[in-house]
Amino acid sequence: MFGRIHHLRLESRALLGNPLGDPTGRDVFVYAPPDAGRLPVVLLLPAFLGDARSFLDGGPYRPSVVDRFDAAVARGDCPAALLILPDATTAYGGSQFLDSRSMGAYQTYLVDEVLPFVDARFPTIAEPLGRVVAGRSSGGFGALRLALDRPRNVGAVVAHAADSAFDRSLPPSLLALAVAAHRSGGLAAFAAAMRTTGPKEPGDHDALFGLAAAAAYLPADGTPLGFEAPVDLADGRIVPDAMERMLAHDPVVRLAHDPAVGRELRFAFVDAGQSDEHGLAFGAQAIAAALSGRGVPTDHSLHPGGHRGTSHRFDVSLPAALRALAAARG
Repeated sequence: MFGRIHHLRLESRALLGNPLGDPTGRDVFVYAPPDAGRLPVVLLLPAFLGDARSFLDGGPYRPSVVDRFDAAVARGDCPAALLILPDATTAYGGSQFLDSRSMGAYQTYLVDEVLPFVDARFPTIAEPLGRVVAGRSSGGFGALRLALDRPRNVGAVVAHAADSAFDRSLPPSLLALAVAAHRSGGLAAFAAAMRTTGPKEPGDHDALFGLAAAAAYLPADGTPLGFEAPVDLADGRIVPDAMERMLAHDPVVRLAHDPAVGRELRFAFVDAGQSDEHGLAFGAQAIAAALSGRGVPTDHSLHPGGHRGTSHRFDVSLPAALRALAAARG
């Protein structure tokens, strides 16, 4: 490898007392190329059920995202940068990288702890024009939300098949959650089973995502699990009020309702597969159109393929984002 992987441990104060009792000590992996002075950083957020190692896993015939980035930097095909690989997993598989009373303050953890933690240990360009936040699927959603919620912290966003257009993409997972909870004897019983064994039955993966989404988007004090049930377990129908609350977190809705949000970004890369099984191509189109309409330089396309097996898209998006920020820095 041209560069080096550093394995660090961060003791989070933001995650202290989180409702799920998840650990506060977290792995943070940092890829660093050979000494090249102050470098921009890319905060890489994994898909649902992914962790800090997700971008490091590869094989003899399938180089990892980090392996491919390292090779591109070594060839001179990509600007040198640090890659930050944080752990934001929860007992429900993922946090959606948000602050939620029912799971924990994961966006705060990323922005107020992980970024300064790396800045203190490496020669970074510790300003928005030196920071990209990037992810795929749930990680793409987390990247978009961080960029839209914290515009003074990042300058560019990369969102591959980001969770979005919730009115179309979420219902199948919520129905799977209703089926699994009904089979398990209730929402709490299903949640307890997932914490013990993880997905086992057909449909459990989608149901677990529905559970994590509800915990992220629907915190509610005084409820058994700390969040509102998004479905009626008696008949499997989505609860209308719950869906309205979930839609408020949708990047498409957020951009549509607030014409100011996103304007500070200096670059966005937003794509999805033409055959994405969750319909996320529709969300990607709407997000790209909204950002472009605000004057944000936006690279958007719909590539061949579906939702999975698309990590190779980082080979295109990360160099583009890093070049755009380098140009903005002058």
